[in-house]
Amino acid sequence: MQEWIVTIAFILLGLLAGIIGEKVIFTKLRKFVVEKEIPGSEIIFSALHRMTFFWFVLAGFFGAIVYSSLTINEDAKNLLQKIITILFLYTVTLVLARLTAGFVNLFIQRTEGVPASLISNLAKIAVLILGILILLQTVGVQITPIVTTLGVGGLAVGLALQDTLANLFSGFYLIISKQVKTGDYVKLDDGYEGYVTDITWRNTTIKEFKNNIIIVPNSRLASAIFTNYHLPVKAITLTMNIGVGYDSDLEQVERVTVEIAKEVMAEIAPELVEFEPNIRFHTFNDFSIDFKLYMRVHEYFDQRIGTHLLIKKLHKRYQQEGIEIPFPVRDIYVQNKGSESSSLDLN
Repeated sequence: MQEWIVTIAFILLGLLAGIIGEKVIFTKLRKFVVEKEIPGSEIIFSALHRMTFFWFVLAGFFGAIVYSSLTINEDAKNLLQKIITILFLYTVTLVLARLTAGFVNLFIQRTEGVPASLISNLAKIAVLILGILILLQTVGVQITPIVTTLGVGGLAVGLALQDTLANLFSGFYLIISKQVKTGDYVKLDDGYEGYVTDITWRNTTIKEFKNNIIIVPNSRLASAIFTNYHLPVKAITLTMNIGVGYDSDLEQVERVTVEIAKEVMAEIAPELVEFEPNIRFHTFNDFSIDFKLYMRVHEYFDQRIGTHLLIKKLHKRYQQEGIEIPFPVRDIYVQNKGSESSSLDLN
């Protein structure tokens, strides 16, 4: 009876220690570390979540099994100890996998454009597989036949999962080649366009301006013709077609247009003001002398706001300067029989 009481006492002590450790000590220590802003502390405590309680409980059961040598036979005792060892090693492996994925994510977040999902998940899986193999070796299971079987079975699995593996390796190719990174604005040959938000083991996620999500298989993106508007740099040249009347002073037009373009650049892309905007006249059109305005903006999507501001400011300034933006005019000549022809101006 005394041995049973002590055995139960070990189990209850483990439960109590687990509750105190998780709810009191662990919580207060986490709060203290977070307040001190220690790097990586949140990752560590997230990985250890619930594990403190579980380990104390396992310790209580282990102590109960070791003490209860009279009530449990040796074979059952060894089996229970092996089960507890397996559970402990598995939880340790799980914590290490969480820590690996967390710190990989932390490192990737400091590296611009590198997708986190694919690399962190593969690192986590690698740690789990290695931990399970070590666990099996520890409890006496020979892992050499298992590794051999996995190697032979891997060929069959590879044939069955050709599409999945093609997407996986295509994802690695996209990352290593640096053809596309998270945050890049891309336009596919079939017309889809948006910002790349993530590259997973199977597909690439693209977010449209309308806030829709486009899912593109990695293998398709790797073989597609697409434009990356953030390569080689994010800055892009905005081009705008403008026409002025034939009576306009072209020197004045060039001076005024460049001044307005500089104002817009200072407003939306002040870091690019050293790149002088310029215009190039190119066509004597039917109703106007046409030219192109070239101006640098920070990234692809800034072309919209840049064009918006240019139209507003140029329209206002052209009116002040007396520069005409012509619209089509057609002269119609009507000839009356037996009389002189007359002309009608239709605007």
